Amino acid sequence: MSASDHPADGLDDVVHQRHRLGILVVLAETRRADFAYLKSTLGVTDGNLGRHLQVLEEAAYVTVEKVFEQRRPRTWVTITKAGREALNSEIAVLDDIVSRARRSGQD
Repeated sequence: MSASDHPADGLDDVVHQRHRLGILVVLAETRRADFAYLKSTLGVTDGNLGRHLQVLEEAAYVTVEKVFEQRRPRTWVTITKAGREALNSEIAVLDDIVSRARRSGQD
């Protein structure tokens, strides 16, 4: 088997980073979340979350909407169809990797 045959080659570098994966999972569960909720749920700083959202937005995996609610700024994040597809693909690849690891551990 060549290195290119390994399922790990199917991991998406944008999604695979743990905080970005976490963001997509939260958004898949909630459809839409505000910045503060993502920050507290994932335990990240403002700057860290902002940068991860920027990467996901540039990949078209999320949309970021900045609004004012009762004269206060609020940032809403929504997973896109492409983001949901990327997350599902990542999960499928991870399932394959786990399955292979379990099979090899049974020898």
